[in-house]
Amino acid sequence: MSFRKNDTQQISFSDSLYGLTEREKKALEKSWAKVFADEVFPSINEDRFRVLYSEKDSRPNTPVNIIIGALVLKELFGLSDDGVVETLMFDHRFQYALHTTSFEEQPLSDKSLSRFRIRCYDYESTHGVDLYHDCVKDLAEKTAKMMKIDGRIRRMDSMMLEANIRKLSRMELIYTCIAKLVRWLNKNGHADLIHGMEHYCDPNDFNQVIYHAAGAEVDTRMDTLLSDADSLLKSCQGKYEDITEYQLFVRCLSDQTIVENEKRRLKGKQDGGINSDMLQNPSDPEATFRKKAGKEHRGYVANFEESVGENGSVVTDYAVEQNNTGDSVLLKNHLNQMDKQEEKVIMIADGAYSGTENQALAEEKNVELITTDLTGKDVDPIFADFEFNEDGTRVIACPVGNQPKGCTYIKQSGMCRVSFFPDQCQSCPHRNECQAKLHKRTAIVMVSLKKRDRAQHQKEMKNGKYKLYGKIRNGVETVPSILRNVYHADRVRARGTIRISFFTGCKLAALNFRKLFTYRKGLGRYAQNPLLVPQIT
Repeated sequence: MSFRKNDTQQISFSDSLYGLTEREKKALEKSWAKVFADEVFPSINEDRFRVLYSEKDSRPNTPVNIIIGALVLKELFGLSDDGVVETLMFDHRFQYALHTTSFEEQPLSDKSLSRFRIRCYDYESTHGVDLYHDCVKDLAEKTAKMMKIDGRIRRMDSMMLEANIRKLSRMELIYTCIAKLVRWLNKNGHADLIHGMEHYCDPNDFNQVIYHAAGAEVDTRMDTLLSDADSLLKSCQGKYEDITEYQLFVRCLSDQTIVENEKRRLKGKQDGGINSDMLQNPSDPEATFRKKAGKEHRGYVANFEESVGENGSVVTDYAVEQNNTGDSVLLKNHLNQMDKQEEKVIMIADGAYSGTENQALAEEKNVELITTDLTGKDVDPIFADFEFNEDGTRVIACPVGNQPKGCTYIKQSGMCRVSFFPDQCQSCPHRNECQAKLHKRTAIVMVSLKKRDRAQHQKEMKNGKYKLYGKIRNGVETVPSILRNVYHADRVRARGTIRISFFTGCKLAALNFRKLFTYRKGLGRYAQNPLLVPQIT
């Protein structure tokens, strides 16, 4: 299939719009379709996706801008792939939005969207380039310009995305991995390796082993599973390393079991416990485990950057990672991929995004990182007044101006062990605040550059400017809420980071269009705190 750009739409005498009454045309002009057709659809860059198609002359592709537009409308109205195709056939608004009113037959088929997604997945897997992410980001930047949002003030937040998998017990997990490998071996002509384990091929065997095992039988059946696993491992070792079923089987045994005295047993707390990156379900090997706010999550985490201005807000970038990736790492990855900004950018986030390394990296990109809270315990405000040398390895003076007698830098912890003369600290009014320990010849204070910076940040957070930052940051909380409750981001019928990221991008593009439509129609309040922006800038 070769690439053909959909540059223009030729209006024909049989255009479906000619059959509408004046009243219907007026309603169409006032609908969302007008904004989509005039502002979003022309902004879709098709050339980016040229690499997905053959360079040889052959049957032309379905227009890429129509496919991408349909993917956005699909999420906007909560339709299935088939629902979008059917709606496009009979709904003038969809045809008007996608510039297909003059088509004799609508260009989307039942496989158009799924085949396009697969092309994007395969390209990213092979080349490491997420074409659809770049498309959504480009559309978001153009939407921000339409809404006159300059991007000088941005805010960030993250949300958990649940994987489309079932929670499995350890027995269920081990059984499932064994059964998948046994079925693959049986299907591909290696039945000689599964002698005595043919029952795993029976669809009813899972219930017999897992749910019909009572009390004392559970340990016995687990021993049987581990024995079968050892037998399979011995039979297959060195032969099937490239087979997915075998790789998951080995990974499961490595995660969940240990060999002790030549016998395999389940791992316990004494063996290091369960790690967050352990296999949760073989149906989605990339899903990880995380416990947050007392709730268990199996899946992924999405991070959002939202540009905010007086006229509203637009989600201008996003990333999807395994859910055991912390917010601080997500921000670091985001900053590393960001170009140095020509104008100063204010990035507002919560305390989970804080960190000395992130602050330094943000400064390199001409970004002022503002965290409205700090994780961990507060430190005494007095430490904000300690003076350090440039690299933070030596204290120059204490808060009252006393120069230290000596200073030893502890590289492992980043702390400075500072010694003063005893009389300097004994008569100092801040002795208890500095937690100085008096000895016969010296007084010792333990302080670090990170501790000093944290104390300074605590002071800054008490002024009125930071309260404004906090109010602006709170507005980004609506993004996870809308994605979860309106666009059902937790119920995506896809598995794997690449696929989850693609669907998340579709939902964000739909959310951004909703913001643009609201802005164009002049409905409601556009920004969380519209009057705060001029005061900050």
